[in-house]
Amino acid sequence: MDAVTIVGLVAGTLTTISFLPQLIRTVKTKSTKDISLTMFVCFCCGLVLWTIYGIMLMKIPIIIPNSITLIFAAIILRYKMKYK
Repeated sequence: MDAVTIVGLVAGTLTTISFLPQLIRTVKTKSTKDISLTMFVCFCCGLVLWTIYGIMLMKIPIIIPNSITLIFAAIILRYKMKYK
């Protein structure tokens, strides 16, 4: 594994796990009042496009973190839609 791939995987891991505290808090409290619906919809769309881009390039450091972050963000978005 080359240095560029390692940097990409570390960056992806850090940005992905940064969503865990928000996800855990949202699931525990079922509160999303301070989360912008517009922002999260745009963010999820961006993650879908990043994942597609990663697949087109066949770049694991783009595919995996964006796919996992999309799952986390989609769960938060679902709570936002359900408990607004």
